[in-house]
Amino acid sequence: MGTIINPKKVAVIGCGFVGSATAFTLMQSRLFSEMALLDIDRQKAEGEAQDIAHGIPFAGPMKLYAGDYDDIADAAIVIITAGANQKPGETRLELVQKNVGIYRGILTELRARSYSGILLVVSNPVDILTYTANCLSGLPEHRVIGSGTVLDTSRLRYLLSQHTGVDPRNVHTYVLGEHGDTELPAWSLTSIAGMGMDEYCSLCASCQGSLSQTVRAEFDDKVRNAAYRIIEGKGATFYAVALAVRRIVEAILRDEQSILTVSSLLTGQYGLDGVCLSLPCIVGVNGVEQVLPIHLSDEEMAQLRTSADAIRAAIRLMDEPVE
Repeated sequence: MGTIINPKKVAVIGCGFVGSATAFTLMQSRLFSEMALLDIDRQKAEGEAQDIAHGIPFAGPMKLYAGDYDDIADAAIVIITAGANQKPGETRLELVQKNVGIYRGILTELRARSYSGILLVVSNPVDILTYTANCLSGLPEHRVIGSGTVLDTSRLRYLLSQHTGVDPRNVHTYVLGEHGDTELPAWSLTSIAGMGMDEYCSLCASCQGSLSQTVRAEFDDKVRNAAYRIIEGKGATFYAVALAVRRIVEAILRDEQSILTVSSLLTGQYGLDGVCLSLPCIVGVNGVEQVLPIHLSDEEMAQLRTSADAIRAAIRLMDEPVE
């Protein structure tokens, strides 16, 4: 029997760049009345909590503090951003060994307190750590969610918006699979005003009547390698991912039944099993309510299988199995 959950309470574990940016974003959101910050460095958590709390008069009342695991057993959502930083030139999958070890410790603490809320995994490599959390948290699979390719999808929508001059909120597309090197844009499902890109581009003066394969490949590269370029420039990415986390949290807390490309454990969907990756999911108060069976092209389906294989290969490289 889990602890009674407080629906207006959130916790952020890990007060690095992403964790502190997420906490700052959530403080402004007015979604919660209480937020606890945890970090292995207690002084760091206290400093971030105090700094962010000084902005509460500009946003709205909230109880915000540095806490411990006993303080977060009743949180509606626990957001895990803890982990080793991705170094320049280091792939997300190369982070596996370091961050799985960190997650073992976190999940052991949560399970000892019979945590029964929703886990939102943000640390990289997010798909493998979402799988780890599924195996070790004791929670039902629909209550363990990875931030997945929500940010990657936003990056692609932004690029298409810049290319076409259309509001990015009216550009509809998905980036699927691994949040990383094998992710794939679902061009067959990309649309503006209900029109596929070739149809829309025939009406648009931006790209000579079609979105060429060269342009698509350029956008694919920019989305896939965005984090590497940002890390080279400023050392870390954190602003946009914090907004992506807020969007997922909104969908859960408000039971929006929104379609988001979060990472979740697959149990036969698309012929894939026992792996976490991103697909369009209905997200609501119970977490992942449904993984949607969208129709991909044969090429995209093959790319999705390749992405799943890459994640499985990384899981097999872990020092110890997490099952």
